[in-house]
Amino acid sequence: MPHTSPPRAVALASAAVLLALAGCSSDSGQAKEKDDGGAEGLTALAQQELEWQQCRAPSEAEGGGPAPSPLPGGTQWECSFMDVPRDYDDPDGETIELALIRAKAIETDKRIGSLIFNFGGPGGSGVSTLPSAAADYGTLRTRYDLVSFDPRGVGRSVGVECEDDKQLDAYFAQDWTPDDAAEEKTLTGSLKDFADACEQNSGSELPYVGTENAARDMDLMRQVLGDDKLYYFGISYGTELGGVYAHLFPKNVGRAVFDAVVDPTKSAKGGALGQAKGFQLALDHFTEDCVRRGDDCLLPGSTSREIQDWIMSFLQGLDDKPIPGIGDRMLTQSQATNGIVQSLYSREYWELLEQGLDEAEGGDGALLLALSDAMTGRSQNGHYSNIQAANSAINCVDYKERYSLEDTRAALPEFRQASRVFGDSLGWGLLGCTEWPVPGVWAHPDVSAPGAPPIVLVGATGDPATPFEGTKAMAQALGKGVAVTVTYDGEGHGAYNGGSRCVQKAVNTYLLNGKPPADGTVCR
Repeated sequence: MPHTSPPRAVALASAAVLLALAGCSSDSGQAKEKDDGGAEGLTALAQQELEWQQCRAPSEAEGGGPAPSPLPGGTQWECSFMDVPRDYDDPDGETIELALIRAKAIETDKRIGSLIFNFGGPGGSGVSTLPSAAADYGTLRTRYDLVSFDPRGVGRSVGVECEDDKQLDAYFAQDWTPDDAAEEKTLTGSLKDFADACEQNSGSELPYVGTENAARDMDLMRQVLGDDKLYYFGISYGTELGGVYAHLFPKNVGRAVFDAVVDPTKSAKGGALGQAKGFQLALDHFTEDCVRRGDDCLLPGSTSREIQDWIMSFLQGLDDKPIPGIGDRMLTQSQATNGIVQSLYSREYWELLEQGLDEAEGGDGALLLALSDAMTGRSQNGHYSNIQAANSAINCVDYKERYSLEDTRAALPEFRQASRVFGDSLGWGLLGCTEWPVPGVWAHPDVSAPGAPPIVLVGATGDPATPFEGTKAMAQALGKGVAVTVTYDGEGHGAYNGGSRCVQKAVNTYLLNGKPPADGTVCR
């Protein structure tokens, strides 16, 4: 359950750090009642025929870049739009369009159906992410069409719009860890300006972009794609979305895998505290690895503690005096923290983190700023995707807590205890929904899914963004006999793409052959 305003907790699976990134009241827009087969009045929408065409280049809201290249063997990516109700309480009313992408299965005679992916966020564009990650899922494409989508509020799916590029540059560069009353006033004013811009530019859509509506969209998508059951691969926030789907439609679940599992029992504060502990653990592992490498480590300090002391001193120095970054942009304390966090999502980024910190010590903040840009969705041409706008919109209509300045100050000691390096920034992030114009709906999502078939949960012991404890909590919350857990004893956010053949074999065997792994399987 990522909950952000500082852009630190967007739990999004990505193929490479600089490639793509790095229950409700009637006036909230989310449908209220649980059902197993869809709402009356949706029949016509379930029978719509999609017009698949060759994909164009991703929009700026999706992150920009070139059109997706053909897959090995020449298979072209196909894109389409699907109509869904804007408001599921009024299924015969106004519709909105969701953007979809697919690559057809290789072995058409053995095709199982469509495997729908959500890569996380919330706010990540599936239309732009799936092609960049598709090489990792080649085995699954033998018998599935690979499908993903921009959830409502994301990318081309009525993407939420807030501030413009120039405003966002200032928004992400600002001081997110105020030291006095004047800085607190500046931060809270900026948060209000951001929320006001979202209301002004997308106010009519904000009540309808929540996770429950996205889950209902997936069930409609399942029907439109011609599948009797939902075949699903959810990563990070995508596991929360999958859990909500399983709760609403337990009898419609086919084969589902949740990787990098969100803890569905946590409040907004609890989720942020969990991430503070998770990123601190990842930083501990990074600095311990640096110490083990001795003179090959570029960072000052002979112990993990000494290296982290230096990192904290470096960040404090940026609070007083930013250093040159890219072009005429300076690297601020907030952006450097973002760059560090982004690099901790995967062990393969540790080399970039070490290099970025070493260069920054010498006064060159370009690499850390590029890593920060990857997190905030800023492209090299200065345009932003809408990942952070959508992240705020989805989180704030989902979670009902609204933390005051006094609440936040009172919580800071607990956050600092959770992480000496990241506690302040994640603690101040509690203010992210305080000024939001739309009320939230739940303290935490209901994912209980009695009667659902086995759902495979994969958790990594060193996952910073969705700590391993979330896998255990999701298993219990789904209900007896539903979850089958696989533990990856390793680093990184997302285990299937982490290089473990054991994890890949367990997941592939289940999705392709219907045989779940033994509950409690451990992979290394």
